[in-house]
Amino acid sequence: MKREFSLPVCYVAGRFEAGCDEAGRGCLAGPVHAAAVILPDDFHHPLLNDSKQLTEAKREKLRPIIEAEAVAWAVGIVDNEEIDKINILRASIEAMHRAIDALGVTPGAIVVDGNRFSPYKDIPFQTFVKGDGRFGNIAAASILAKTHRDEFMRKIHEEYPMYGWNINKGYPTKAHREAIALHGASPYHRMSFRLLDQQLTLF
Repeated sequence: MKREFSLPVCYVAGRFEAGCDEAGRGCLAGPVHAAAVILPDDFHHPLLNDSKQLTEAKREKLRPIIEAEAVAWAVGIVDNEEIDKINILRASIEAMHRAIDALGVTPGAIVVDGNRFSPYKDIPFQTFVKGDGRFGNIAAASILAKTHRDEFMRKIHEEYPMYGWNINKGYPTKAHREAIALHGASPYHRMSFRLLDQQLTLF
């Protein structure tokens, strides 16, 4: 029995269209992750949606399904030191480019969540504000970027448990800022970001 599917799989079918999205842009610590996903035109899953609209359990359930059924998928990463050098916008786009580089299949077109992107080779692209809630391939990319990044943040939490990255994933929560004020910045923090609510010296 065919499952119902609320999002169109892609913007234009039949062209190996890669959906791209990032995760971690607003975080105080850790890398930015981006994913590129080419879904088959007949891909269906009733849960597929913008990752922010899904619970962690649903994202984790969808991740292996997307990875198994996608025509191609890949994740690109730009770490916090490079973010500090080139700024977060450029880092987010660079992470998307790295994900597309790693696809193993050359896409015929690229669709991107948001309103900013830089040309990738000579492949046509289009940006869509809130695209992760409009097209399945961008939604799938949002899920892979988020779950891969969350996995990384849980791993480095073991090195620096005082910051609570297993819970806040590096986002600027009150508890995260209080931990920075108490312990100073870690090697994973983005020093070009405002780490504290007040301008205090970090040790």
